[in-house]
Amino acid sequence: MTCASCVQYIERNLSKVEGVQSVVVALIAAQGEINFDSSLLSVDRILDEIASLGYKATLLDSNYNRDNHIQFLIGGLNSETDVTRVESHLIARKGVDSCHVSLATSIANVEFSPSLIGPRDVIQIIEGLGYTAELASRDDQMRRLDHTEEVKKWRTTFMISLLCGVPVMLIMIIFHWILHTPMHPERQTPVFTPALSLDNFLLFLLCTPVQVFGGRQFYMAAYKALKHGTANMDVLIVLATSIAYAYSIIVLLAAIFLRWSSSPMTFFDVPPMLIVFIALGRMLENKAKGKTSEALSRLMSLQAKEATLVTMEDGRITSEKGINIELVQKDDLIKVIPGAKVPVDGIVIDGKSSADESFITGESMPVVKKQGSTVIGGSVNQKGLLIVKATHVGNDSTLAQIVRLVEEAQTSKAPIQQLADRIAGYFVPAVVILSLLTLIGWTIVGYYTTDSQMTPLLRFETVIKVSMEAAITVLAIACPCSLGLATPTAVMVGTGVGATNGILIKGGEPLERIHKATTIVFDKTGTITEGRPRVVALHCNRSPVVLPLRTIALVCGSTESASEHPIGSAVTQFAREVLGSSDWAAVSRFHVAAGHGVSCRLDGLKRVTNMITNDSRTILSLGAGEEITIPGTEIKLHQLATMDAPRSGGSLDSVEVVIGSERMMAKLSIEIDDKTRMQMHEEQLNGRIAVLCAINREIVCVICIADQVKKEAAMAVWALREMGMRIVLLTGDNAKTAESTAKWVGIDEVFAEVLPNQKQEKIKQLQNAGEKVAMVGDGVNDSPALASADVGIAIAAGSDVAIESAGIVLVRNDLIDVVAAIKLSKATTRRIRYNFLFAIIYNVLGIPIAAGRIFQSTLFFAQKSFSDWEIFFSEHSKSVDSYKMNQSFGFLKTHRVHLPLFLEFVQFCDQIVLKRRKVDQLYKI
Repeated sequence: MTCASCVQYIERNLSKVEGVQSVVVALIAAQGEINFDSSLLSVDRILDEIASLGYKATLLDSNYNRDNHIQFLIGGLNSETDVTRVESHLIARKGVDSCHVSLATSIANVEFSPSLIGPRDVIQIIEGLGYTAELASRDDQMRRLDHTEEVKKWRTTFMISLLCGVPVMLIMIIFHWILHTPMHPERQTPVFTPALSLDNFLLFLLCTPVQVFGGRQFYMAAYKALKHGTANMDVLIVLATSIAYAYSIIVLLAAIFLRWSSSPMTFFDVPPMLIVFIALGRMLENKAKGKTSEALSRLMSLQAKEATLVTMEDGRITSEKGINIELVQKDDLIKVIPGAKVPVDGIVIDGKSSADESFITGESMPVVKKQGSTVIGGSVNQKGLLIVKATHVGNDSTLAQIVRLVEEAQTSKAPIQQLADRIAGYFVPAVVILSLLTLIGWTIVGYYTTDSQMTPLLRFETVIKVSMEAAITVLAIACPCSLGLATPTAVMVGTGVGATNGILIKGGEPLERIHKATTIVFDKTGTITEGRPRVVALHCNRSPVVLPLRTIALVCGSTESASEHPIGSAVTQFAREVLGSSDWAAVSRFHVAAGHGVSCRLDGLKRVTNMITNDSRTILSLGAGEEITIPGTEIKLHQLATMDAPRSGGSLDSVEVVIGSERMMAKLSIEIDDKTRMQMHEEQLNGRIAVLCAINREIVCVICIADQVKKEAAMAVWALREMGMRIVLLTGDNAKTAESTAKWVGIDEVFAEVLPNQKQEKIKQLQNAGEKVAMVGDGVNDSPALASADVGIAIAAGSDVAIESAGIVLVRNDLIDVVAAIKLSKATTRRIRYNFLFAIIYNVLGIPIAAGRIFQSTLFFAQKSFSDWEIFFSEHSKSVDSYKMNQSFGFLKTHRVHLPLFLEFVQFCDQIVLKRRKVDQLYKI
């Protein structure tokens, strides 16, 4: 495929085939998606139909790339008996659902149940029958993305044409410019007869092989296009070269047989020169297409090719074996050495290291990996040795899903592309008509403007030469490809750059729509906030008693370690951060008061305290991303807060602990002073959950818990406001909490206590008011709203349903990427418009210039040189534009907030946000 005409041609003809339901063909990606009725049509029939249209097509591996469907290449198949033997043995195996083996290709398509059997088992069965087996290679897809075959084909055409084109140019310079001019034919050097000059004879010898061999690709494509009642750029090229060659042959033969006294003017120089420049343009164009695909190629190349499978006993590796990555099965143990790619998604069961996930998520800093951490296939292990348990393999892996989304996005068409395809469909016939009118017009003008004293033959030659050159140049210079490439090149680069920076855009439509959004609607839980409760503040009582902070943390953490409540988990995590350990005191008499709190007895506090390493410094995170450094030595409570301390001192080796609400304390007759009640009330007004901790029936501290606002949320909201967006918070949470969160990040408009179906109604209300709405969410309850919005933006860490409903997916769970997605959309749309403008201006100006209108005052001019260079420019301009596409998006490769934007935001916070914060409510050193 070379242009939009090819795309429209394939789509239109395939749509006519009985059983085909829909067809979408992507020019740059060189692939198509066809939905069909399998009861009426087979894949082989579709491939045959495409071949009959003049295009080579193969079934992509990705069509079989479901987790339960794999292709194997089998060696040793000699007859149908071998095929039957393999199929029967595989189908007889429990877990194999279907098996089809092709003798012609030696490929077996096996569908199986991953829970019962895996790829390695299939290979063992085949090898047990005496054959060899391996997974089918995916190199074809990489070659397709690089357009390797197309580049090679056009390089061959270019070299053949160049071999003859250079001598043609030299002959033109020597014979037509140096030795004589058209007005002095007596200087011609005859060969055999005066009607056949040496220059025409040499040009004929050089032009013929170019016309036959160099033009072969054009003739084949043009024939198949015309056969099915359509026309593309190949038709224009074939018309131009064929008319020039045929006219030259006819006029030369006429001169010879009619015994003219001089050799006629010919166009033998047109085909070599024209095909040289066009072949060069096509070669560069396909190289450029490969460049636009490099983001997807880079993602695909991240996949490791091999994995080290290990077995372990008692924490030691007992054996290891290198296997193909496709043979890794769920729950396999994989060893990842330093510097190696992580083969599959999994969980670290042993080892500690850090992983570079920048190529997948765009995260610039290495991510720490330790026991229990998840790793992403395709990330690079940094320094330590890791043992990973495979959790997602094949098409279920994160990298495979990203690649699939990007492929689908680059295959889909932006709405504006449909207009370009329609224009391209009428473009070629219009150019042919213009060329014919040019020929007729210049012929008429020529006869009225040439010197009537010329001989009739010379006058005829002069007029026809100028008219033919103008008409041929119009055919050759017209460029429908520039219209067809305007959108897909931009969409492909835009989605590719987004994918490498953690922004997955599902096609041209959301990419085109997002920058038009006037209102951004945010969900709260999991979107604006982290989605999990955590301790954000701690208020302690004043006391002269020396009580280490780590003791408070140990008491709270030990008590809540037996609780499964989210609040308990938050307290335990807080204690773990303070202590740097998960060693807890012994818990007894543990009691849960549902909805109110927990109580228990702790023993052995001193022993556990002594076990904890007393680091010189401990980092504790509190508040909205702010870090507080706490010395590891004992800290007096009156250094940390403002309230009264417990009146009990002495040993804290065994204590009675209660952590819960005011109601629970009242039920247990534990006294709460007015200052503590006031503190709890203030925290609750701020949308936080406040619980009390009592040791030996004395209130020790107030623990404040909240779903913490993401550290970048306020900056993202501010940046969107600066872009002129209307920001809305839409949540099912209570109004008090919602308003507190909105106030914290700078959102003024809040819709709280909204049910999932009501969220969808709110989106429609905004749309009915004339707003273009982009919805950002992560949960199942956000799915209807995401689907109803003009553009849905899902957090990748959210639910699968939300991701499926959205048009854009943020891999990194970073709200700044919403800003980046809008900027990416604006840049892509700007590039598309520029491409269309250039294509229209080029054709609108180029065709009249080629027709000779700007040379009205001079009928005869050096049009041949102009036409050749103009033709080259028409082809090469698309390539140059494509090469620059990636560079035009360079700023997005580091689309994280730049320092100037950050400094502006800090000034904004100093003036507004920081004034609202009550820093004295937090721990201060």
